[in-house]
Amino acid sequence: MLTTNLNEEYAIVLDFLPTGRAHSFKQEPIAQVIGKNFFTLLEVVPKEGIELKPQEEVYIGKEERDKIERVKGRIIFNELTTAAQDELEIAIEKIVNEREKDFVDFFNNAVAITIKMHQLQLLPGLGRKHLEEILKAREERKFENFEDIEKRVPGMPSPKKLVVKRVIEELQEPQKHYLFVRPPPKERRFRR
Repeated sequence: MLTTNLNEEYAIVLDFLPTGRAHSFKQEPIAQVIGKNFFTLLEVVPKEGIELKPQEEVYIGKEERDKIERVKGRIIFNELTTAAQDELEIAIEKIVNEREKDFVDFFNNAVAITIKMHQLQLLPGLGRKHLEEILKAREERKFENFEDIEKRVPGMPSPKKLVVKRVIEELQEPQKHYLFVRPPPKERRFRR
């Protein structure tokens, strides 16, 4: 799922702090956002006079930005405000819906990690039985969308919800294997 270019182009606003964080050395407006390609959690500084709303999409790429002055840097889940944490699942669902094809491709192309573990088993609540049924169904023909997965795999939990839950897990806690989220820098993985 990850490519060599790990830069985010667009992000969804999770929270806007018009006066910045209380403990910050420099008081400036900031927004906490989640990137749409790699679910990277970031803090950004909006341009002067710009107010951002939760769930608003903003351009944060390298070209001219209309609302964002600069990207301050990456943050980890525990650095999100309570309001940002409340908006997180909604934003992730929005991204997963928009990029459904990417995640269906994951179901179509996931492989074994070890002799005893398959990438699909890293999805919360997906056990050996569902794994075997998914592999059998995709051998017959590739899945077209989330609905197709649910129809062709008996008793399958919502694939979209499984992906959303896994993304949240990858953001909240360090993982041995990352499926969808850009891993945090090693020095930040265990910060509390």
